[in-house]
Amino acid sequence: MNWEQLLSLRRHLDTEPRARKDQDEVRLGFEVDYDRIIFSSSFRSLQDKTQVVPLPVQSASHRNFVHTRLTHSLEVSVVGRSLGRLAGSIVLERHPELKQMGYRFNDFGAIVAAAALAHDIGNPPFGHSGEQAIGNYFRSGSGKQFCAQLNAQEYEDLCRFEGNANGFKLLTEDREGIPGGLRLSYATLGAFTKYPKASLPHKPSKHIADKKYGYFKANQSSFEQIAGELGLNRRADYGFERHPLVYLVEAADDICYTLIDFEDAINLKLISEDYALENLINLVKHQIDTAKYRGLKTTADRLGYLRALAINTLVQDAVMLFESHESELLSGSFNSSLLDRSQYSAQVRDIIDLSVKYLYQSDEVIEKEIAGYRIIESLLEVFCNALVNKSLDQATAFDQLILKRFDFEAHDLPKDSIYLNLLEASSFVASLSDSQAIQLHHTIKGLL
Repeated sequence: MNWEQLLSLRRHLDTEPRARKDQDEVRLGFEVDYDRIIFSSSFRSLQDKTQVVPLPVQSASHRNFVHTRLTHSLEVSVVGRSLGRLAGSIVLERHPELKQMGYRFNDFGAIVAAAALAHDIGNPPFGHSGEQAIGNYFRSGSGKQFCAQLNAQEYEDLCRFEGNANGFKLLTEDREGIPGGLRLSYATLGAFTKYPKASLPHKPSKHIADKKYGYFKANQSSFEQIAGELGLNRRADYGFERHPLVYLVEAADDICYTLIDFEDAINLKLISEDYALENLINLVKHQIDTAKYRGLKTTADRLGYLRALAINTLVQDAVMLFESHESELLSGSFNSSLLDRSQYSAQVRDIIDLSVKYLYQSDEVIEKEIAGYRIIESLLEVFCNALVNKSLDQATAFDQLILKRFDFEAHDLPKDSIYLNLLEASSFVASLSDSQAIQLHHTIKGLL
């Protein structure tokens, strides 16, 4: 792989290339990507999607606030921008021909910031359990009835419903009057796709790109077109090698959820301050200004100071690893996340273990997941049946009411594809915010 192709400014469905030298420096194409994402309705819905702790917060806390998917995404984007700029400076020094083409270190920051901003855009309501709930409906719930009408990959797409693949669908899929979705640059779409492979073949391995999948069968041709433009290497067995900037997007996400989820747990008093701050100090102990730290009187101030140090520490370490392994990233031979190679991996693991024990397994989070399963199951039952029945010209009066109320009548879904109708129903449910899902569940159950 080479950086000239990887930094393609061509937009999805463009027929002609876009040269960096022809770009408006006031409004660079990669920055337009960011703007299009932040103004999209899919991004706005993240303000009412659970990150870990559901809203409203019930836990005893003097600061009744936790992160949502939206605040998390904004923070990941900020960290990603710093990572991209620092890494971009290194790449430009090593590849001076990119400077002659007009590329600047800010370009790398803009690409990573935009991709990071969108990294959770396809995730369902109720946190990561939402993905599991959708998959469970098709694997062992009522949705299992459709198995015989689908091929292996179509069924796998649904049984292992993936927020990353749904995100790619939202960003690229044609809508009526809007071909190509948000029409983002190929570089941003490449940096967004953490798992450049289809759901099948499913071959779990130690390679980081095999952890999940990145696009549905319905969107495979679109991704392959993008991969061709970017020059992503095909893997010997299946799928493609990652875009190198994916590793920075992933690092930004890893840094933020490690530290910010931990911060939420402290603010909710699920982890004692002394115990928690001790673990953060272990991560940044050589950088603490002791006099300044002792002068901080509140938990929030002490936590904020240590968090800032921790983010900077992990950012600098991730960039150093990116620099050391750039050739492997370009060849596709790098097979782990940057934080897994970090010199601070043990300290990060300790923090994550505490979050798992005291936050992710808290009553409030588990109760949210239980309720989410039932709500998503009931919504899928209604919308899957309505769309499938419509495609078979067997829609009931109730189905027709559902289709009319939620504008599915306008959707031009092929009648000969049960898969596309089921995928559309699943994507619709995934697009709902937590509150919307709860309200729809109540409406469908007749709880006015």
